[in-house]
Amino acid sequence: MAAPCVWTACNTSGQEDAVIVKFSNGEVKNSEQLDFRLFKHVDESNPRKKRRRIIVAESDRLAYVGNNFGPGSLQCNNLCRYFVGVLDKRTMKMKVHNAQLFNLLPSIPGETAAEADKNETKTYRDKVDALIEAFGTTKQKRALSLRRLNEVGNETLQKAVDRAAGSVINQKGLEVLQQEVANSEAQTEVALFLPPCNRDADKPEDVYPFDGILSSVQFESLRQVGEKMAALTQEDLAKMRSENCPETVMRHLECLPRDAEARLDQARCVWYLLFLIRMAQNKKIHPKLNEDECPRSVYTKALKTFTVESYANGRVRSTVPASMMVKLASYCLALLLHMGDQTANLTLLHRDLSISENKMLEVAKAMGLTLSRQASLSAEQSGVQEEHKTASLQLPLVRYERRLEARKRKRMK
Repeated sequence: MAAPCVWTACNTSGQEDAVIVKFSNGEVKNSEQLDFRLFKHVDESNPRKKRRRIIVAESDRLAYVGNNFGPGSLQCNNLCRYFVGVLDKRTMKMKVHNAQLFNLLPSIPGETAAEADKNETKTYRDKVDALIEAFGTTKQKRALSLRRLNEVGNETLQKAVDRAAGSVINQKGLEVLQQEVANSEAQTEVALFLPPCNRDADKPEDVYPFDGILSSVQFESLRQVGEKMAALTQEDLAKMRSENCPETVMRHLECLPRDAEARLDQARCVWYLLFLIRMAQNKKIHPKLNEDECPRSVYTKALKTFTVESYANGRVRSTVPASMMVKLASYCLALLLHMGDQTANLTLLHRDLSISENKMLEVAKAMGLTLSRQASLSAEQSGVQEEHKTASLQLPLVRYERRLEARKRKRMK
């Protein structure tokens, strides 16, 4: 009777996975004639690159190459786990190792890197046209020639359009056209960082709908943190002010409505406003927030809307870059409009977000708000009035023209 075989798990810490290869164009009769080599990425600290591997099998006639990354890799490694058992006939124990599958493709020696790049840049249509020219029927070749004649006609039309554009430039002038293009590009660029907008709305509160800032599901998930915010006492508010809580948040907490339901709704908005301002000040979202501190739906929305992934010290982090500060400012401003009867204090907001006043005014202008000045009491110096800039949403929205500042000419000495 044969001795029983015992399966034992292999400790894979610090060991390479076993490699299983298959050839795309046939089977290997004698593997000893092939010279296998394994290459791994040099940047082992990068979590995205440390597991990249390349397998090369060389013979006297041809070389085969396979990798586990890129478009040519096998996707089965991501969907399944593979194992290889190595049987020790002396002890009759089989050690099980993790394994990866590689698909080896032949590498033609005569094909240079330049030719390979040229073939990769060819589109699918170009490759099909080349096959029709070489092996196509008479009908297919005739259709190909007609299509190419149409392309020549399109080129002629493009030249005519270029001549018409040249005449327009001569009539209007290059500087005027450049200014118009700059205005349109600036408006388009800023519009990418604004919350969802309905410029054809009949009511001011529908121009920047509240659902575009917080969905009904996310707003409902803020009920627990909103109840804590609504239950703050005067002692709690004094402690928050001593801890340098944003002034915009403090002013709304000090004037919460008395009605229970309205007070809860306002408190939820104040909590989300504080969350956005803290994110702008810290330039990141704390990764260890629990459900009591921040609901998961709100955390995920902020992560996708206001952060980008960056790589530092061997870790992938979500940070708030300078380009996202405009988006954060626009969402905070839209939220303040709903909290303050379509009126917001721009001076306090730009101080809390730590951005310049000009940048804050550009955001308000891009949103089509009406700007004004208003006297307000200073929080640092009690009883001292200072002039604050405010923004209000009035229909129809204001359309501001962007002016290009003329460069000052340097005087010749």
